[in-house]
Amino acid sequence: MKRNISWMLLFGIASLFVQCKDSGEDVKPDTDNELITTVKLKFTEQGTTNVSTFTSSDPDGEGGAAPVIQPISLKAATTYAVTVELLDESKTPAVDITKEVDEKAEEHLFIYTASPSTLLTYTAEDKDANNYPVGLVGKATTGAAGTGTLKVQLRHQPGNKNGTATPGSDDVNIDFVLQIN
Repeated sequence: MKRNISWMLLFGIASLFVQCKDSGEDVKPDTDNELITTVKLKFTEQGTTNVSTFTSSDPDGEGGAAPVIQPISLKAATTYAVTVELLDESKTPAVDITKEVDEKAEEHLFIYTASPSTLLTYTAEDKDANNYPVGLVGKATTGAAGTGTLKVQLRHQPGNKNGTATPGSDDVNIDFVLQIN
């Protein structure tokens, strides 16, 4: 009798460790980064209709050919309205990823980092449902004339966005040459 109880107990414990049957479907988690091959930054000088667009393009995606990154050239001591357009040009026709990032604003955050920091400051003007910045739309104010870089990052932060750059991974990480004239 003791042997039967031992076997039943062992069988019962073993059944707790049995995995669910695979349905055969490939399930992808919703945390995958978007494929973004082209980033267009549009700067509109405040009080004018002067628009300058600067593009980073990497049509074959990460690896392969090097991206083509246009230098950003802006006027000193000037404020600009900034908008971002994101494309996946690995597909024909190209897919506009901007709407997806906007629709999933609670998972995304743009970070703009000028080096040296006195060249440009950026303030996001769009917020997600949790009142955290997104950065698809904002204002940039330039400082004195000089040359440096503007790092543009799109952080993918599903489930852990807190308004800082720390959590998540990069959907975009581009270093533009920044010229303030």
